[in-house]
Order: sequence, then structure tokens, then C-alpha cells
Amino acid sequence: MKVLISGSSGLIGREVENSLAEQGHQVIVLKRKATSSEMAYWDIEKGIIELGIHREIDIVIHLAGESIAQGRWNKEKKERIINSRVKGTKLLSEYFSKTSYRPRVFVSASAIGFYGSRGEEELSEESPKGTGFLSDVCFQWEEATSKVSLAGIRVANVRFGMVLSSKGGALHKMLLPFKMGFGGIIGDGRQYISWITIDDVVGIINHVINTEELIGPINVVSPTPATNYQFTKALGKVLNRPTVFPLPAFLAKMVFGEMAQELLLSSTKVSPNKLQEYNYSFKHATLKKALKDILTR
Repeated sequence: MKVLISGSSGLIGREVENSLAEQGHQVIVLKRKATSSEMAYWDIEKGIIELGIHREIDIVIHLAGESIAQGRWNKEKKERIINSRVKGTKLLSEYFSKTSYRPRVFVSASAIGFYGSRGEEELSEESPKGTGFLSDVCFQWEEATSKVSLAGIRVANVRFGMVLSSKGGALHKMLLPFKMGFGGIIGDGRQYISWITIDDVVGIINHVINTEELIGPINVVSPTPATNYQFTKALGKVLNRPTVFPLPAFLAKMVFGEMAQELLLSSTKVSPNKLQEYNYSFKHATLKKALKDILTR
């Protein structure tokens, strides 16, 4: 099949592209700049999509978006976070709602930030939207797929939890301080982290592509969320390092601003109900095994 991917340079995009190519699919990467007439490219601000010779797209995997974890959340940063997701998704949605050859499925990234910080409340795809900046972003992000959905194309809004990989993302950033013995809990350590390994992210996207019943919001998380305390201690044990240097909540807020409250101190206990209902088999269902497998490769 012909698969169009946006955001292919990111952690998830690279792994998904490699997986699909290994399966024999033709992967077309949506670039920001065209270097030949045969390339697919787009310009979100100008509202342009050009697919070159690649007219008949079977699967769209839309992963592009400004990083939320790099840089302080000032007004300009927050505008980039919103616009890169909402404008880009609307552009793709409008484009494919009008094409004569319709994709089989439109897989669009989202995040469990949709639920906001909810303490120990168990959250499923049926749970309502939360509050906060990220919750608002995720709501608009998912709403931006409405046109392609109304055109009769199956839409899957994959709500990613914390993606664990040694090659990038949050875990990669933690490794150096933890290896140096400076790891520790953040805040009171009771906030829940809903995590997923990069291997399962790739497996789940493949499962979504091949499972017609999977539609709408899908929680891409493991079945065993962990508290920050549990996560910290598990990582310390796997690395055989002490974890005695806590980061107090007030200091996290002082250093990282609003981002600290929504990323580091937020508690989101999410269940992958739809994936379990449609028989996805997790490669890493428990945190300690996941960390061991990731960090001993």
C-alpha cells in the first residue's frame, strides 16, 4: 500500500516509517520543502499540499507537530504548539476529504493530555475532556480531523502517553542525570504516568491500520500506569543507581513554568480499553521489563 507520513523525522515517525518499509509498503514522506517534482511536500502557513506523482494514497499517518518538551511555554511557543497541530491537521483533513481516491484510514496523532490532570481517576476513551492548555490543544487537534471523517474515511485519533525509548523522548533525557546518580521523584511522586514503549507504539499503529473496528480516540498506553515514585525507583534499579535527589514542585514550576504543571506534575491514569477490546497484544505490559528491554539493547 501507499502510506503518506507527516512528522517522519520525529522519534515515532522514524520507527513507523522503518516498520512499514520493512513490510513492503511504499512510504511517502511529506516534506516541508520540495527538492523535485516527484516529492510530496506541504506548506501549512500557505495552505499548500503537493503530492507529486503520489496521487493514490491508501493510508495517512499524521504525526507532525511542534515539540511540547523543548523550550519554555511563552506566548509564541504555545501558538506554535497549537498551530503546528491544528492548522496542519485541518489542511490534511480538507485535502483528503476532496480527493477522488480516498485513503482507507487516516491515523492522526493526539495525546493523553486531552484528559488533563485527574489524580487517581481511571480514564478511558469515554472519559470527558479535562482542563488546561494541553487538554485544549488535544481537543482542537482531534476536532481538526472532522472533515475527513465526514467524508467517510475511517479516522483514528491515537492518544499517545509518555513514549519510552533510549533514542529520544522523555526517557532519553532522564538517562544522563539518573546514570550520574542525580535521579529522584518530582513533586510528591504520587502523580500517575501513563507510558508506552516505542516498540508498542509501532505495533499499535500497525494494529490500528489493520483493524477496521478501531475508530475515533484510542489510548496508546500500557495497561499498567505507574506513579512518578514507582517509575523513578524502577529506572534507578534497572540502571543500578540511587534515586535520592527529589525535584520539589515549587522548584519545577520555577524552572519550567507552566510546562512543569502540565507535563511533570500532572497525574493521568489512562487505560488502553479499545486496544484490549480489539486484542492488541502488548510487547511490554509491565514497566520494569520495558525499561530492562529498552536499556539493555
